[in-house]
Amino acid sequence: MVARRPRIITVANQKGGVGKTTTAINLATALAAIGENVLIVDLDPQGNASTGLGVERSEREISSYDLLIGDVTIAQSAVKNAVPGLAVVPSTLDLLGVEMEISASPDRALRLRKAIEAPNGGAEAYDYILIDCPPSLNLLTLNSMAAADSVLVPLQCEFFALEGLSQLLHTVDQVRSSLNPRLTIQGIVMTMFDGRNNLANQVVQDVRTHMGDKVYETVIPRNVRVSEAPSYGKPAILYDLKCSGSQAYLQLASEVIRRERLLRAA
Repeated sequence: MVARRPRIITVANQKGGVGKTTTAINLATALAAIGENVLIVDLDPQGNASTGLGVERSEREISSYDLLIGDVTIAQSAVKNAVPGLAVVPSTLDLLGVEMEISASPDRALRLRKAIEAPNGGAEAYDYILIDCPPSLNLLTLNSMAAADSVLVPLQCEFFALEGLSQLLHTVDQVRSSLNPRLTIQGIVMTMFDGRNNLANQVVQDVRTHMGDKVYETVIPRNVRVSEAPSYGKPAILYDLKCSGSQAYLQLASEVIRRERLLRAA
């Protein structure tokens, strides 16, 4: 029997503070809640996805750094948490030095892909692998895009949203032409939306005008409960299922699955 291949989605935006890690954590949790087996690979040296899933820094003996340098497999580095069906390959500050360590290697941008595609490496246990990238377009982000099927872009409802998006889309095009021809844009999700703010409404309208059906119908609201959840080491969906932010991420998970089914059927 041929091992199944997980769908790999990288959550990326070179701009910080757009809700990237929050989206990765809560989308993964929502997917797990509806029966999917999900792995988050934390590729951000800050390690916020790991913290947000309750993995203490003292517990991160094996990390995504070890995965990239080839010392461990997915199965050896994945850590389970309080969410059934969800695991995380945690991050440590060691990732800050990984670019220098692998920069001279011909396969420097393909390390994560090789780890995921390794026979019996453990990736086959998951339906979805979500990769949380650092807020920059560096070698770690290139590794994530080279390994992924698609890119999910969280975009904050602010004035310069489209300006940053164009740079990211250019990078996706470059990766598609040089490293990973299967890479697509899974979708763009508008985050931190405040309906009372006229600018936020205008930004959503402008992004939909420029990007069309690439933009998810679901819009993630600015929500205090979602902001509080990481300090308790929990996804918002566990911290407060009924809050507007949690409900939005559940809706987003449904949209992601619908899009993935359409892609597979195409």
